[in-house]
Amino acid sequence: MKTKLLGAALVAALLASTTAPTLAETIGVTLARADSVFLTILRQGMEGRAKAMSGLTLQVEDAQNDPQRQLDQVRNFIAAGVDAIVVTAVDGDGTPAMTKLATEAKIPIVYSVHPPADLETLPEKTAFVGSDEKQSGTMQTQEVCRLLGGKGAAYVLMGPLNNHSSIVRTQDIEDVLATPACKSISIVDRQAAGWDRIEAQNIMTNWLSSSAEFDAVIANNDEMAIGAIQAIKAVGRDPKTVVVAGIDATPDGLAAMKAGDLDITVFQNATAQGAASVDAAAKLAKGEATERKIWVPFELVTPETMGKYAKAQ
Repeated sequence: MKTKLLGAALVAALLASTTAPTLAETIGVTLARADSVFLTILRQGMEGRAKAMSGLTLQVEDAQNDPQRQLDQVRNFIAAGVDAIVVTAVDGDGTPAMTKLATEAKIPIVYSVHPPADLETLPEKTAFVGSDEKQSGTMQTQEVCRLLGGKGAAYVLMGPLNNHSSIVRTQDIEDVLATPACKSISIVDRQAAGWDRIEAQNIMTNWLSSSAEFDAVIANNDEMAIGAIQAIKAVGRDPKTVVVAGIDATPDGLAAMKAGDLDITVFQNATAQGAASVDAAAKLAKGEATERKIWVPFELVTPETMGKYAKAQ
């Protein structure tokens, strides 16, 4: 199965491109949740790319984090006769059913950001565009370990327990902390906060009410890291006394880093992922071949390097 890695030069070229073949097509897009900061940037990347492709229309729907609603949206796209479908899956386990529906209808389907459960067996006229999650949590936790000198205690804020990215990012944390250099860092507790800032703040508030000592908070995304920071500030503790790590390098995450509150994040190029998803869907709709896996690399972001990412999202 072919895999394509988008290097920095190719990503830049993709985003800078303003010309494309003339199209007269409609792509149905179902987003896991429209209120996600990261998925909003992803959507903007899709819309920006679509505007550069004459005659291409996007029909965007919000699944509201409901797997059944998302499946129904895919059915509706098929009934409406769209030329291709792009899905950011609510639940990876629900993707085989969507793949089957689209394949039977002879409509290409592209999964974006959230890998499908059937990633390794995707049929023709299907593709996945995303970033290798083994990089994200690994980069993040290695930097946490470095800043702690290989010793300490950490809380872990996880995304949804049924989400592939959350599962892999959390496993990355455990794998890094099992290495000889980092094995003296223990996990005090871990809880799922659903990628959500408020939910993470509430969980962190409960943790702070206990007597447990901790040196770091490792969150599966920036939104949850920011929620933890808000809770830490609310009890009068200086966030600078804790290593706080997120993932995605969202605008809010970078602002928190600039303020000195967030120590680590990992850049996931949502704009490039959105553009590449539309490109893949348009190619498949025209009967052209595309790679089954198209990877956009993660990049570690620290206070020393954050300047180059300020305008990336």
